[in-house]
Amino acid sequence: MDEILHIKNLSKCYGDTKVLKNINISVKKGEVVVIIGPSGCGKSTLLRCLNGLEEIQEGEVRLDDQVVNPNNLSKNREKIGMVFQSYDLFPHLTILQNVTLAPIKVKKRNSREVEKEALELLERVGLCSKKDDYPRQLSGGQKQRVAIVRALIMHPEVLLLDEITAALDPEMVREVLDVVLDLAKEGRTMVIVTHEMQFAKAVADRVTFLEGGKIVEEGEPKKLFEKPETDRLQRFLQTFTYEKAVK
Repeated sequence: MDEILHIKNLSKCYGDTKVLKNINISVKKGEVVVIIGPSGCGKSTLLRCLNGLEEIQEGEVRLDDQVVNPNNLSKNREKIGMVFQSYDLFPHLTILQNVTLAPIKVKKRNSREVEKEALELLERVGLCSKKDDYPRQLSGGQKQRVAIVRALIMHPEVLLLDEITAALDPEMVREVLDVVLDLAKEGRTMVIVTHEMQFAKAVADRVTFLEGGKIVEEGEPKKLFEKPETDRLQRFLQTFTYEKAVK
C-alpha cells in the first residue's frame, strides 16, 4: 500500500505549553490508525492539526505530497474529512440538507447527483427515512451517523474521527461503531481517536499510544494490547480492565 498521509516532526504549542512533541506518523492508503491515550495527551489536537484546523509550530503534515496548513482550509476539508464528537449539524436544516450542503456549495456538484448519493449513504446507515427530519428529532447515535455521511459525501482521501462515541449513551455506541467497522472493511483510510479499547482492537491496523504529547508506543493491535512494552501503556490498559470488572 502507498503511504498517503505523512506527519513529520510535528510539534504544537499553546503559548509556552508544548502539547505535541515531535510526532512522526505515516498512514498508508486503506489503513486504519487508532490513537489512544489518557485525557489531555494531545490526541484531539493532533487530529485538528492533520486537517489544518490548528496551526503547528514545527514540522509538517503532507497529504499526497501537498502540505496541509490553516491557510488552505477549504482544500484540506475536501481531501481530509473530520467527524467530531459534538456532531456539529446545522439545527435549521433537514438531515438531507445538512448532508448535501457542502458538496453543492463548496464542490459545486450537480444537486440532483448529490441528493441521489446522499440518499444512498443515508440508506446505508439506516437513516433514509429521517431525511426530512431536523437534528433535534434524532438521537445522539443517529446524529453521529449523519455526521459520518456528511463527511463521506465529500469523498475524502482520509477520514478523521475524533472520539465520536464520547457524547453517546452506551446503547447508542454500537450503532455508530458498526458503521465505522463497515468503512474499515471496504478499505477507507482513517485516523481514529477513541477511548473504546475493544473497538480499537477490532478496527485498527495499527495503534498509537500518546502520553504527554509524545508517541510512547505503537504497533499492531494484538501485540500492543496483549503484550505492551512500556510500563506506562500497561498501567493505562489496566484502567480499562478495572472499569470492565466494575461494570
